[in-house]
Amino acid sequence: MNYRVVIAEDFKMIREVFENTVRESPDYQLKGSFSTAVQALEYLNANPVDLVLMDVLFPGSLSGLKAARQIKERHPATKILIVTSMPEISYISQAKEIGVESFWYKEVQEQPLLEIMDRTMAGESVYPMSQPKVALGNAFSDELTERETAVLRELVSGASNKEIGETLGITDKTVKMHITNMLQKTGYHSRLELAVKARHYGIAIKDDTV
Repeated sequence: MNYRVVIAEDFKMIREVFENTVRESPDYQLKGSFSTAVQALEYLNANPVDLVLMDVLFPGSLSGLKAARQIKERHPATKILIVTSMPEISYISQAKEIGVESFWYKEVQEQPLLEIMDRTMAGESVYPMSQPKVALGNAFSDELTERETAVLRELVSGASNKEIGETLGITDKTVKMHITNMLQKTGYHSRLELAVKARHYGIAIKDDTV
């Protein structure tokens, strides 16, 4: 079988690695390789594609997950493999909700990309066993509780304690407690430093930016 593949990846070096992976297999045919999700979506709207390798974060307003949702709405038979280096925990749940077939972390390769592609095209849905563990100051990302991560995601967006509490349905005092706990775990000195570092390492990225 010669599956038609489109790649959407903004980092040139990684995009070239994906291109080589596709070209080296007789089972796949590279039909397009783009640096934005918008370009990939425009191509899919005009051409049949069997598999899309889609990054999550792109410059501009259309993220890989938003593009994946549009692809599934317009071209439900097209399979999607999300590829990302960001450990943001919500990405996996969002991808599953959208109907994305498979998910692969670029830097924590439990299995080779080509193997994930093959399994996906064979009808499997392949997701990682766990998120990457990333250092955040003196702690690791998996040391944060689910609630702390939720608070951190809102904090990254610049929300106040009151706004975070209203969004999550908790009190300002509880929000402050969670932030204090995270500062103690990480060793950071301010909520700003915590938010900047968490966003930089991809540990917490506000959903509406995706």
